[in-house]
Formats: sequence, C-alpha cells, structure tokens
Amino acid sequence: MSAPEAALPKALPQPAAAALVFVAAGAVLMLEILAVRLLAPYVGLTLETTTSIIGAVLAGIALGAAVGGYFADRLDTRLLIVGLLVGGGALTLLTVPVIHWLGPGARGDGNLSALGITVAALFPAAAVLSAVSPAVAHLQLHNLHASGTIVGRLSAFATAGALVGTFGTGFVVVPLMPGSTAVLLIGAVLIVVGLALGLSGPLLSRPAVAAIAVLALGLGAVSASSASPCIEESKYHCLSIEQDPQRPSGYELILDDAHNSYVDVNDPTFLKYRYTRWIAHAIDVRYKGREPLDVLFVGGGGFTLPRWLLATRPGSDAHVLEVDGDVVALDRERLGLHTSPHLRATVGDARMTILDVPDHSADVVVGDAFSGYTIPWHLTTVEWNEEVKRVLRPGGMFAINLIDHEPLDFLKAELATLMKTFKVVNMISPAYVGKVPTGGNVILVASDRPLPNLASRMGLETEGLYDFPQGELETLAGGAEPLRDDFAPVDQLRTTE
Repeated sequence: MSAPEAALPKALPQPAAAALVFVAAGAVLMLEILAVRLLAPYVGLTLETTTSIIGAVLAGIALGAAVGGYFADRLDTRLLIVGLLVGGGALTLLTVPVIHWLGPGARGDGNLSALGITVAALFPAAAVLSAVSPAVAHLQLHNLHASGTIVGRLSAFATAGALVGTFGTGFVVVPLMPGSTAVLLIGAVLIVVGLALGLSGPLLSRPAVAAIAVLALGLGAVSASSASPCIEESKYHCLSIEQDPQRPSGYELILDDAHNSYVDVNDPTFLKYRYTRWIAHAIDVRYKGREPLDVLFVGGGGFTLPRWLLATRPGSDAHVLEVDGDVVALDRERLGLHTSPHLRATVGDARMTILDVPDHSADVVVGDAFSGYTIPWHLTTVEWNEEVKRVLRPGGMFAINLIDHEPLDFLKAELATLMKTFKVVNMISPAYVGKVPTGGNVILVASDRPLPNLASRMGLETEGLYDFPQGELETLAGGAEPLRDDFAPVDQLRTTE
C-alpha cells in the first residue's frame, strides 16, 4: 500500500454510505415541500412564494456541495460528516421557529419579504445537508479506477432519497401530520443518524454526545412550542377561525392569512362581506321572486352563499366544489354546516370535478375560489369557461368574485377571457368618479343572454357601485390577451394592495 493510500480515512461500508446520502438528500427535499405549507400563512401560496422556496433550496444545495467538498479535502472526513448531520438536524429544528418569528413581519410586504424569510429559514439547513454527499464521496474514493462507479452510485442514492422525500412528503407526510411536526421529526432523525455515526467511530466523547443531546432537546422544545397561527393544517391551507366580538354567532374562516369567509351560524341570510352581498343581489335581480334555483358554487370556504341560497329560496339545490376536504370537515365541526341532498359538497380540484357535473344542470355558477394571495390559474382560462358554459342552462349566469388592484391587468385579461366564451359580460365594481374601477373585489357576470343593469336595481348605489356594460368593458379590456391553459400568468398580472 502506498503512502497516500495509507493516509486515507477508512471508507464506510457501501450500505452505510448510501444511507447517509439518501437521508441527507431526502431531508432537503422534504423541507422544501413542507416549507410551502409553513410559509403560506404569512406570505401566501403564490408562484413567487414557490419560486423563492425552490431558489433558496437550490442555492443552498449548490453552496453546500462546493463547501462540503472543500472541507472534506482538509478535515477529518468522518467527523465532518457527523458535524454536518448534527448541524443540519439542528438547523432543521430551527426552521419552524424562524418562520414563526419572522413570518408576522413579512405579511403584506411583497415578494422581497417572501424571499427574505425563505432564505433565512431554508438556505442554512439546505446548504449544510447538501455538504454530506461530497464528504461521503471523498471518504469512499480509495480506488481511482472505480471513482466513476462510486460517485455515480452515491449520486443515484442521493437522487433516490430526494425522490422518496418528495413523493413521501406529498402523498404521505402532509396528509398524515402537521408540517411543523414533520420538520421536528426530520431534525430529530438527522441528529440521531449523526450521533450513531459518531459513536460507531468512535468519534464523539460522552460529554460531546450529552451536549448534542441537550442541544437537540432544547431546539426540539423551541420548535414544538413556537406559536402556529393554525388550529389545523390541511394539505392546502393553514386553517383558523375567529369569533366576531360584535356578533356572538358570527365567525371568520381564515385560510392561510386571508379572511376567506364570514358565517353567522344562527342567521345564514346575514352577509357581512360586501362582495357576497353583490353576488346575492345579482342573483335576485336576475331571478326575481323566490323560486328555487340550481346553483353550482366553485369554492366553498365557509359555505356562506350556499347557506344563504337555501335560506332565501327554499327547495333550491346548492352543489359546492371544494378542493380542501379539511375545510368542509372544519365547517361541519365548528361552523354548523349540515350537508344534505339539497346542499352537496364534492371534494377535489374543480377543474376535474366539474367534468362530472351534467350538461345544462345549473341556473347559476358562482366562482369564488380566489383569495387575497391564491389564484387557481386553471380556473381563469377560456377552457375553464367553456366547461362552465356547458354546465349552465340557456340564459344561465356565471358570477365571479375577482380580486385585483391598479393597474388591473389581471382584471382586464379575465374580461377578455370571458368575452371569448360568453355573449354578454357585465361588471359590478366600486368606481371612482368618471366610471373608473377602484380595484379590490370585483364581480364579473357573464351570460349568453342580456343582463339587467344589476347595480341600479340592487339598491346598492350607496356603496359606490357601478354596473359596467359590455361596451365599456371592451374598452377597459383593451388589447388584453385572453387567458388560456397554455398561457395564464395570473400571478404576474395580478396586483396586490
């Protein structure tokens, strides 16, 4: 054996080396996916948020790979790997507290705040854990004639760990437990693996093991006790409820950090939010009297408008398409929702579940799936509108609650989109003097038959509403491109306050 070979540290057994890179890479991808849920209550679930998360993790992976290889050439490699696993586990345990500490200050501060909190929470752990693979590769490279095989094998196991982490988190972990609990378990597993490797050397003294254990327990306690804004975490949302101090029977349903719905459990005819009153009045103007209607609601939230429909038009049928089954469960448990043959809830993505809704089965379709931050872009396109038109009876009405602010690029694009599908499009909106929309909540109403002047007949002129007829909307839409499935950049078009 040559002198250089004799100086090399002893390689790990192949299964152990494979397991280390598998666990480290899997942990990084699990954190990346869980961060979407952890960050949503503070910065929303937008394309920019997701982009920030992916970018922060990729930057950490790149730096970790470079720095890990550098230090592996200069330090005791086994001890370095132990330190990386323990350090990565500790930083993972800090992820949840960092998000909960910085999150409230990032609310409403735009994309830079989202990027800042994402980098602070994810970049350190991703960088440290991504240094494990090059360190393990350095430890295993004793035979240059097999270097390609060794590096390729370790890369394959790291990728396998990332795949298992990705699919396991999305399909198993998120539906099974809160994101904060999952992060706590990931951090604990990393520290345990690091300690096991350190003790097998032996590389760690008893005092060092005791110090790491105390540190891990302390960080775990901080992570477990850091305040979460959620009373429940679903696959899609952080769910919470606030009681109205001015109205004991009134409750606000909050999804992530957006006030989604207001429900009076004793009086379903009470509509607190202005936009719900506008939609309700539009239905009453279009369909006078109190005859029953068949209405498809896209987006359930607190089921405010479906309950109003059944209370004001007995015998009506309300069919709600709601993506989040946990929202429906929470409505039943906490907000007095009682489903029945006349009030049905279908859980699933509306783009899919609407396919099972019969042709010409609804008098009205209400689109209320948008929130302050979240826009399901695939419910904004020409192709989606064609499905809605299929479901509507001749002369039926499609009413959409849309949120946008100046310069109203998203609103203009959605107007152009509706005009591609429906013959008549009206808009109910607060307006400045001169009939210029102010932005905020806007109600778009579309049909294949003429619509009455809704605002003037709704008795809501005192709210500063204006009913924009078709001609004015064509001018407002200008040269906006209709949204289609292959091009719907709604996150970039929309403007928040």
